[in-house]
This record gives sequence, C-alpha cells and structure tokens, in this order.
Amino acid sequence: MKILKYLFFLLLLVFIGGAIYFGTKDGSYQIQETTTIAAHPQLVYNKVNDLNSWESWSPWKKTKPTNIFNTAEQATGEGASVSWDGAEEGYITTMKAIPNTTIEQQLVQNTFMGDRTSHVLWNFNDTASGTEVTWTIEGEHSLSDKIYLTLRNINFKKVLYARMQESLQDLNQEIEEAMKAYAINVDGVTHYGGGYYMYTTSASQKTEVHNRIKPMFQEVSNFMAANNIQAAGKPFVLFIETDAATNTVIFSTCFPVSERVVTPQSSAIVSGFMNPVTAVKTTLKGHYKNIDEAYAKAEDYLMSNGYEKDTDRDVFEVFSTNPDEVPNPADWITEIYIPIVSEPQNIDSSSEPEIELEKI
Repeated sequence: MKILKYLFFLLLLVFIGGAIYFGTKDGSYQIQETTTIAAHPQLVYNKVNDLNSWESWSPWKKTKPTNIFNTAEQATGEGASVSWDGAEEGYITTMKAIPNTTIEQQLVQNTFMGDRTSHVLWNFNDTASGTEVTWTIEGEHSLSDKIYLTLRNINFKKVLYARMQESLQDLNQEIEEAMKAYAINVDGVTHYGGGYYMYTTSASQKTEVHNRIKPMFQEVSNFMAANNIQAAGKPFVLFIETDAATNTVIFSTCFPVSERVVTPQSSAIVSGFMNPVTAVKTTLKGHYKNIDEAYAKAEDYLMSNGYEKDTDRDVFEVFSTNPDEVPNPADWITEIYIPIVSEPQNIDSSSEPEIELEKI
C-alpha cells in the first residue's frame, strides 16, 4: 500500500514538474516568408483577398489534398471566411483588408489537443520588379500544444515555414499563368470614322516598338495637357512604313482630337487628319506580345475572304485600355485595323469572321 502511495506521489511530482517545465517553455511563434511576384499589387492582393482561391494554393490543401474547402457566402474583404474539413480542420477569417496594401486574418486550426489560434498578416509592397509579398503567421501555443509538439518531436516553425514557402510559389505560378491568358477575335469588316489627331513620329526596330510606344504617348499627352487640349477618343499608333530588310518601322503615336490644332514649326507634336476608312478589324485581348499572332489571324482572314489591302492607307492599332489603369495584361485590349479596298475579290459569301478561343 505504501508503495502505491509513493508511486502516486512520484507520478504527481512528475506531473507537476512537467507542467512547470512545459508551462515555462516559450510557446510563442512567428513565421514569416517574403517573395516577389512580377505583377501589380492589385492582382496579388485580389488573389489573396478572394478566399475562393485558397483551395488551389494554400498549405491546408496542398499538404492534405483530401481536405474539403467551404467558402462562406462572403468570400472577399472584411468578414470573409473559409473553412476546411478532412485530414486537417480549421478556418480563416479576414479581420481587416486595406486594398492593395494589407490583409489581416485570424487562423484557427482544430487539433485533437484543442484549437490553435494564430494571427495572420499579409503585406503587399509595390517595387520596381513587382509586388513584394510578406506573409506572417504568429501566435502562442497552449500548454497541451507545447506538450504534444515536444513529445512528438515536431518542429512547428520549420514545418509551417516550408508549407508557406511552397504556397507562395504556387500563388506566384497561378498569378503568372493568369496574366498569360489571351484571346484573338477577327471581327471582320468595319468602318473607322477618322478625324483630327495629335501625334509624334519615330523610327525603331520592330521588336522595340512596344517599348517605345509608352514614352511617346506620354510625350503627346503632356503636350496636350500643357496646352489644354482634350482627347476625343482612344490613343492609336499609325504604322507609316516598314523596311523588311532592316526590320525597322516608322510609326506615329496619336491621340484623337475634335478639331485641327496648329502647333509651332519647332514642335515635335503636330496635328494630323485621318480620312474615314474601311478596314478589317481584329481584337487582341491580352498582352501586346501576342500581337504578331493577331496579325497572322487577320492576314488569314483577308486571304480567305478575298479582301485586298489598301496600300495607300496606313495600318493602325487602337489601344482601348490603359495599362496603368488595367493592371492585368490578360485584360488589355488592342484593336488592329488593316485598311482594305471597298470591294473584296472572290468573296466567299458563306465565310464568317474567325474566332480564336481563349488561350493560356
């Protein structure tokens, strides 16, 4: 009997000693990982802010594919939440969301030792190379949590850090793939009304045209703003001459205006006029780097429908979206207009404009 009593007191001492040991053991944790995604902060913020997207890249699906995600009716902004059940259980609730800058969340993980509650912080910083994303998870382990992790020899910080790294890589890949999406639609024959425009002209290698366009547009825009001249439509580029031998292009960047503007002889910005034109219109929705494929589709349409190019008129491109205002390249819209003579040659009346399905 005395032996049992001693054993009881011994176990009690062990229990008390263990409680004191684990109770005084530091249970705080802060895991932080930073990566840079070559995209506008708005794109990255919107992806993280939309909890519908978490199932495809978050660590609670990646490491446990059998987990089932359930997004609440509100999936974005303050008050949004998503939960998961299966091999692991838990939920995240968005507590605060500052557009394109910060997201604060509460993470609750249900373990057989009890709930583990963490504070989650996302910071999005605009840099020259893209969006710097910093993801922080911090909290305090309960006593039972500390005992379990110690006895199982689990390095909680190391495990979660590895999960966060992999999740950010998946997030980066998803955003990059989304930005590559594009679609080409040959709209067919249309009439462009023409009119006055302000422009400046330059020459460059064909491969450098896209890089030259933006500063040239800015130059014309600054001139118009300084002289209180209002644009009367979307900006466009006129392709005046192409030298296939040297692969060089002479082109003008233009803004439509409502009337003729007389500028000083020394001005690099001058006024021009475009007569109304009949043209085959092709729309590219997506990054401008796909423009050559759009031209190829337009050329196929011209040939298959017997349309003859009007060599006396310049091909031009209208930019329906401003990249500074539309951060996702997949949403950029460029319209190509190839002038044609009024009547097609050998028209196939059964033909229709070609439509290219969206490509990724």
